Amino acid sequence: MNKFILSFELIDSPLLTVAAVVAALGVIAVIVWSPRRILRTLIAGAVAGVVMLVIAKVLEAMDLFQGPLPGSAIGWASGAVAAAAIGVVGICRRPWARRVIGVVTMIAALLAGALGVNAGYGVTHNLAAILGVQALDPASLPPSESSSGDPATLYQRWEPPAGMPAQGSVSALTGSTKIPTGQYAARDASLYLPPAAQVPDPPALPLLVFMMGQPGSPDPTALAKALDAFAAKNKGLAPIAIVVDQLSAPDRDPACADSATFGAVSTYINQLVPQWAEKNLNIIKDAKYRVIGGFSNGGSCAVTYGAKYPNTWGQILDVMGNEFPGSEHVSQTIADVFGGDANAFQANKPSVLMGAAPAGTYSGHTAIFTWGSEDTTYGPGQKANSQAAQAAGFTVLTYVVQGAGHTGEALDGSLAYAIPALAPVLGLAAPPS
Repeated sequence: MNKFILSFELIDSPLLTVAAVVAALGVIAVIVWSPRRILRTLIAGAVAGVVMLVIAKVLEAMDLFQGPLPGSAIGWASGAVAAAAIGVVGICRRPWARRVIGVVTMIAALLAGALGVNAGYGVTHNLAAILGVQALDPASLPPSESSSGDPATLYQRWEPPAGMPAQGSVSALTGSTKIPTGQYAARDASLYLPPAAQVPDPPALPLLVFMMGQPGSPDPTALAKALDAFAAKNKGLAPIAIVVDQLSAPDRDPACADSATFGAVSTYINQLVPQWAEKNLNIIKDAKYRVIGGFSNGGSCAVTYGAKYPNTWGQILDVMGNEFPGSEHVSQTIADVFGGDANAFQANKPSVLMGAAPAGTYSGHTAIFTWGSEDTTYGPGQKANSQAAQAAGFTVLTYVVQGAGHTGEALDGSLAYAIPALAPVLGLAAPPS
């Protein structure tokens, strides 16, 4: 499929507005075409919309969506079905011009509904992310040479040169730049290079390895937006970020662990990715300047890996993660990932890993936990894990995005808080006074 189509912005673009306006105009045209049948046409649309609303609420009550549906998503779905039903009324009535308007109305309404529901969640910004495929251009890696100095004082030492780009770059780690995946079928990772990494003689920068949610893909859109916002206020400085694939496919959940069923996902992320980054990117070699992070399913993996491999990851960023990997389907995870061993499943929970670590293991390690105030599914687990991390010796920071559920709104708000909060630990900003 054409890269332009796959990468076209779906949320922060006028496409939803255009589709909604076309659908609304079509609804009006169908209704006024035959004034004597206005009431029946309106009733048909209203009934269809109410049925969609009831279906959404029933499915939500069955927890099919693993948490409450965003109100805007329900509104868009119900409104779209109502408008599409009126379009069908137009299709069923002569003349042909009215039928054509009915077809256009129905298509525009369904498109607006799909885009509106997607915008309600606010996570998948393009068709590539929805389909779980990579549509970015291949990465061109910068030279490996970098300036030296104390990484803790980088924010003081660094002065951006003339001609530094205003924004970071995003690209796909594919072909010759693909990260070796070992015994795991990872989709191509994405790379974000901040402005300071794109100049001659760049500084060595911290590394942020990030994972998105499930279903999902290594889509860097939300993270790149937040890193660009930070870099714009901090002389082009930000972590170099790699968005990796902890799923291998949108409908799979390897539960952050190596297994015969899903492959060696943990080995890939905790060994092969850092090794490749040290060899190919201008990153600070000290593990203190490496962050493991993620959103939702990815956040669950981030806190698990940060707790399990403190010598690999100095800092943790858990954005609305599951309390533990596989929390949504415990029995299936025990069977598929842990070969039926419930004890092994239990031992892989972040709280258990942190509780079993010797005193002092996490000294100097920061763990950030964020969630939406309306996220009743994942919020309690985030709070519990933050308390476990505090007890285990992490420096813990928590942030609640007020009024947000398990959506892109909370993801954006979390990243806007977390990146500046991590910056002093990573040498990218002055310590808070």
